[in-house]
Amino acid sequence: MKDVVYCEESAPTDLKCYRVEARDLMDKFRYVSFAQEVIFAAGSLTQLSESVERLGWKRLLLRANHSMQARGHVDSLKSSLGERLVAVFDHVQPHVQDIQVDQALELALEYEIDAIIGMGGGSPIGMAKAIAYTRRPLIPSIAIPTTYAGSEMTAVYGITHSRETPPRKVTVNDPKIAPRLVIYDPQLTLDLPPEMTASTGINALAHCIEALYSKTRNPISTAAATNGARHISNALLRCYQNGKDLEARTEMLEGAHLAGLSLASVSMGLHHGLCHVLGGTANVPHGIANSIILPHAIRFNADATAPQLFPAAETMGILLNGNSHTVVMEMLAQKISDLVGQMNLPQRLRDADVPLKESDLPHLAQIAFQNRTVQNNPKPITEPAQIETLLRAAW
Repeated sequence: MKDVVYCEESAPTDLKCYRVEARDLMDKFRYVSFAQEVIFAAGSLTQLSESVERLGWKRLLLRANHSMQARGHVDSLKSSLGERLVAVFDHVQPHVQDIQVDQALELALEYEIDAIIGMGGGSPIGMAKAIAYTRRPLIPSIAIPTTYAGSEMTAVYGITHSRETPPRKVTVNDPKIAPRLVIYDPQLTLDLPPEMTASTGINALAHCIEALYSKTRNPISTAAATNGARHISNALLRCYQNGKDLEARTEMLEGAHLAGLSLASVSMGLHHGLCHVLGGTANVPHGIANSIILPHAIRFNADATAPQLFPAAETMGILLNGNSHTVVMEMLAQKISDLVGQMNLPQRLRDADVPLKESDLPHLAQIAFQNRTVQNNPKPITEPAQIETLLRAAW
């Protein structure tokens, strides 16, 4: 198989080309897709009741956090579902704590629910998926995302084993975990605070990056990731600067949907595995961990993954212009760092506002080295010292 040269016309007289080596083309792949219904439209929360009735679900349990209650979204959902909503668990903590999963499962059994709703960010939706999967018999879940975390599109959830010392976050993968119904209503994101907009938006961008260079990437994941990165690049800063901009919010939510879709059928790598360790063990919020680690993960993987990331670089306005792989990847990492800085997110672990010390980094590197997601990284990680070097660069 010969190398392929891709050319794009950016102006009538400006033709830019770049070469993709033959080994980077996908001539074989395998992926599993999920039975999901996705509804995307401003005001689509009003369609929830009709969808639930059509699917035959009569007793539902809601998983949310206090912010959903405070912002009035829980009341809107109650009005839509009426008597079908038999119970509410509205104090979900970050990182899906095992103790809360046990409490919520008891509630689900007590009320004999036949479907569960996760409304909010990755933690409420992750908890809903965990309950739906661990309850016997299995029940379907409904995801109503109000951030850009992407959990609604994936067949995986993570549970933090808080009874262990130190706590440890463990992920579970199974096609049955994917939510049966996903409702995207951009109006529900209009009151998303700027910091949460920024951090979950960078999380979505990280989904695109890891999907593009995943060891199990496929044509669907690559197309979704490339377009997701384009929408996120266009809309995220606008959403941060003006949260009431419905057009920007709609484009950003579409980008987050594509980002979640891109990651749904591929394996994650060093970036997400390390963010899970930082969250489950050091309690770094997931979006903040993404904002800090993503540029460093791109640099770490640059020599192994640059060709796959060229489309993302171009959608973010980086001109290849014959530059070396290393230079393009540094430009991409710096572009993301600049975006993180423009949105006033922490860019170093020491600024993450958690009780983490530099002396903890070797132990975190040891834990991450044993993480199976980290070991799925396209660039082999053969010793904890590699991870420790990255963590120190991010410190």
